[in-house]
Amino acid sequence: MVVRMKSCLVVDDSRVVRKVAARIAADMGFQCSEAEDGDTAYTLCERSMPDAIILDWNMPVMSGLEFVEKLRQMENGDHPKVIFCTTENDRLHVQRAIRAGADEYIMKPFDSQILFNKFEQIGLL
Repeated sequence: MVVRMKSCLVVDDSRVVRKVAARIAADMGFQCSEAEDGDTAYTLCERSMPDAIILDWNMPVMSGLEFVEKLRQMENGDHPKVIFCTTENDRLHVQRAIRAGADEYIMKPFDSQILFNKFEQIGLL
């Protein structure tokens, strides 16, 4: 029996945040890829839909909110679990993210325990 490794796409305009999040997800057993903006992430999803997406809110080219709205309209776009990861912490931002199609929300800065708990909470682990 072939077991497919779960995949995680980390989308953030900060290279440091991408590397940290990808390292944490890899330690949880995910095969990771990275994108620096929503447009690049969308192209990657067209090629291969990930199981999980860690998504920044504020990015150039296409924001996280625009990305998740487009993602959810794609074929199989309802499959990935999307976790917004941002500095925007007011209730309105959280509500907008969830309405747009996000599954969960975490604040920057985050650590491996926070990400592990969210992945577990939404059924990725």
